[in-house]
Amino acid sequence: MAVLLALAGVVAGVWGFALLADEVLEGGTQAFDQRLLLAFRTGPEHAPVGPPPVQEAARDITSLGGTAVLTIITAIAAGFLALDGKRHMALFLCGSVLGGVAAGTILKDVFQRPRPDLVPYSVYVSGASFPSGHSMMSAVTYLTLGALLARSHERKRLKAYFLLVAMSLTFAVGVTRVYLGVHWPTDVLAGWTAGSVWALLCWLLARWLQSRRTLEPESELKDNL
Repeated sequence: MAVLLALAGVVAGVWGFALLADEVLEGGTQAFDQRLLLAFRTGPEHAPVGPPPVQEAARDITSLGGTAVLTIITAIAAGFLALDGKRHMALFLCGSVLGGVAAGTILKDVFQRPRPDLVPYSVYVSGASFPSGHSMMSAVTYLTLGALLARSHERKRLKAYFLLVAMSLTFAVGVTRVYLGVHWPTDVLAGWTAGSVWALLCWLLARWLQSRRTLEPESELKDNL
């Protein structure tokens, strides 16, 4: 049942991403993007809503989806798995994240959407806007780690907790990209969708490799984690 749900999620995600990309290319989302982006701004200079501490908190949260932080988190998780005797799982984790980075880069090069020009940026950015790299990579990294941790415990509360934390971090990073003015809302939606699809594909591949004993099976994870 879990595999069927994951496959359904992949199909739905690809279909949703394609529809969203088509609307973006045709300009059908522009009014929505502008309205929601400006909802996070105030005054004639379009400054972010909220006092300076809120803006600083947003910059801290958005860094959780940055290359440096995600690289550190991935390295720590992979190091733990390797030290715990799960070298294949550690390599799989690194490969999943690197593959997500490559997929995100390709998508940005394909669409080449300019970043918002309605408001001043609150953080440094570079490259194209669609899909949001921070949103996509936080989904890839946190959801993959959340799924891995969820598979390592039998208690449903712990499974739900790991997945909830992963989804919450992914959501928070995406919202801050719009709040800080560096992405259109549809960039973030596309990033979430693409990242979730990639995480589901990695989860399905991990299950298949575990069934072939190429990766450490779930039973070993339960015994040692």
